Amino acid sequence: MEYRQLGESSVKASVITFGAWAIGGWMWGGADRNDAIKAIKASYDEGVTSIDTAPAYGQGLSEEIVAEAIQDIPRDKVQLLTKFGLRWDVKEGEFFFKSKDNAGNDIDVYKLASRESVIKECEDCLRRLKTDYIDLFQIHWADGSTPVSETMEALLRLQEQGKIRAAGVCNYSVDLMKEAANTISLASDQVPYSMLLRDIEKDLVPYALEHKKSIIAYSPLQRGLLTGKIKPGYQFNEGDTREGNRFYTEENIRRTNTFLETLKPLAASKNASLAQLVLRWTIEQPGITIALAGARNAEQAVQNAKAAAVQLSKEELTFISSQVDALTTA
Repeated sequence: MEYRQLGESSVKASVITFGAWAIGGWMWGGADRNDAIKAIKASYDEGVTSIDTAPAYGQGLSEEIVAEAIQDIPRDKVQLLTKFGLRWDVKEGEFFFKSKDNAGNDIDVYKLASRESVIKECEDCLRRLKTDYIDLFQIHWADGSTPVSETMEALLRLQEQGKIRAAGVCNYSVDLMKEAANTISLASDQVPYSMLLRDIEKDLVPYALEHKKSIIAYSPLQRGLLTGKIKPGYQFNEGDTREGNRFYTEENIRRTNTFLETLKPLAASKNASLAQLVLRWTIEQPGITIALAGARNAEQAVQNAKAAAVQLSKEELTFISSQVDALTTA
C-alpha cells in the first residue's frame, strides 16, 4: 500500500481509502452489517488504514459500523475521515433534499454548518466512532445559510482543542476554497471524479496543485459502472439511486462497456481487474491524492486494496488517458 499526506497536514492516508457510504445503506440499497465489518477488517489487513464515513450515511449507522470494525485496532494505526453539515434532526439551515431514515420513514435533510451545529456534530461523531479525535473533519456540502468564515472558525477551534487533526471540505468550488483559506488551512477537498466525470481538471486541480491541497476522489468507479459488471438491463435494488441517474441510461452503459473493452487487454497483462486498473489510473492523475472505494464484503474490499499494487508505465497511462479522452469527448 502507498500512503500520501493530506495537504500540508500531519495526516497521511492510504491511496485507496475505504468509502463507507454504502454500508450505511444511504442511497445505495443497503448492505449487511456483518459483511460490512468484515470488509473493513479485510481492507485493513491489505494496508487500507483510512476510512471515510459520514453521519448522513444511514443517520449515524455507517459511523457505528466503522467503530465496531476497528475496535481491536490501535487508534493511531487508522485514519478516520468523517463529515458534518447534513442534518436530518433539525429543520433549519438550507433545505437539501427529501430522504428516508433506516426505518423507511420520510425525512428532510438540511445543510447546516453554523458554529453550534459544527461543534455538536463533532461531539456526536466522536461518540459514534468511539474515539477522542477525528483525523479529517469535512463539511459535507456547502451551507448557503451560514457564512463560510463561521464554519471555518468552528473547525479551527476544534483543531486547537485536539478534537480534529485536520480540516477538509467536500464538494467545494475553487471560490469557496479561497474563501475558507482566509480562516483556516484546509487539507483537502473531497469531490466526485472518475474517467467519466472530469470537470474538476479545469479549475480545482490547478488550484489544489498550486496551493498544496489534496483532492479526495469519490465515486472513482462511477458507483460501479467502471467495473464492467453493470450491463444493459441491470436491475438495481430498491432504494438505489443509481437507477435513473444519467450515467446509468442504457445507452451510456453500452458506451462505457465498449470503452472498457479497450482496456481489458492491458488489465489482463497486469493480472488486474478492470476496477483495479481504473483505480490505479485515478490515483495517478495530477492533483488526486487518494481515491475512495466502497465494498459490501471482504472479497470486494481486498480487490479494491490490491489496486494500489498495479504498476503502470508512463506509456500505459498515456494510452488509458487517450481512450478516456475518446470516450468523454465523443
